[in-house]
Amino acid sequence: MSRLACFGAGRIGQIHALNAARLPDVSLVAIADPIDSPARAQLCAATGAQLRATQDIFDDPDIDGVIIASSTDSHVDLLRLAAQTGKAVFCEKPISLDFALSEQVTQAVEASGIRCMMGFQRRYDASFRALRERIASGEAGRLEQLSMWSRDPAPPPRAYVERSGGMFRDSSIHDADMVRYMMGEEIATVYAVGACLISEEIGAAGDIDSLMITMTTVSGRQAQITGCRRGPMGFDQRLEALCSHEVLSIANQPQHHMVVSTRSGALSAPPEAYFLERFAQAYRDEMVDFVAMIRDAHVPLAGIRDGFEAQRLVEAAIRSMCEGRAVDLRQPQLEEV
Repeated sequence: MSRLACFGAGRIGQIHALNAARLPDVSLVAIADPIDSPARAQLCAATGAQLRATQDIFDDPDIDGVIIASSTDSHVDLLRLAAQTGKAVFCEKPISLDFALSEQVTQAVEASGIRCMMGFQRRYDASFRALRERIASGEAGRLEQLSMWSRDPAPPPRAYVERSGGMFRDSSIHDADMVRYMMGEEIATVYAVGACLISEEIGAAGDIDSLMITMTTVSGRQAQITGCRRGPMGFDQRLEALCSHEVLSIANQPQHHMVVSTRSGALSAPPEAYFLERFAQAYRDEMVDFVAMIRDAHVPLAGIRDGFEAQRLVEAAIRSMCEGRAVDLRQPQLEEV
């Protein structure tokens, strides 16, 4: 029996905690969240977990692993405690909104030798995995260009934007991780543009709502990310890989597959409502892999170094946008923006 604890009872904490508690031979024994909310009480009731203090969880030798799904500003301290106490850890992105701290804690976690998995759920999505495996098999030929589109159904509220770290760190970090995952090599240059075209509130909060990022790999291959805080069709998550023998693509996932046809044309279902619904299977498989990492020393699809490298790319994108130039990651280490 694997015994787990979850930090955070918010939106993503609920997903991870419930998925973990439903696994066979897994017991979610503790939840830590400083906010006394109905969601926290409901999560404890649904999982049978006890509400416990942070230090108490890390001091308990019977707890095998921790899920860090709390606010981003808590990630560094919790990762350090995991490293100090030898707990296996699953951590949501980003490591920290402070890039220097992200580097420090990445080094500390790696030096400790603990098993650490990062929450890049797209790596566990069946479609994204199938596409990557086809590229890796060589059947599609050499991947030459990668294009991705990521659009939210509607802009988030200003209060969320002000604490999220901005569109690059909050949203585009997933796309940056996908570039590394699909390309299979590191990125050499990053060029980004961004603007506030949709929401005056987001602009007033000092953020952007529309962006494009162009990346080149060390061998010269190309990737393009298009991101927007509003998708007229709803949640929009697509990818196209141009390979030397094939073009591979991932379309939006519909809510169902019924098509209504009349003389006026055909009407299909809209895309899944948002990322929680779109990646429900991927979130479940993440927890399966986390438990396998604890029990069998299985290597997860995303480790803390992947979290750091994805953040390094979006930090470079922010710098590029601010300075109006391409950032060459082969130059001396990127300073904090």
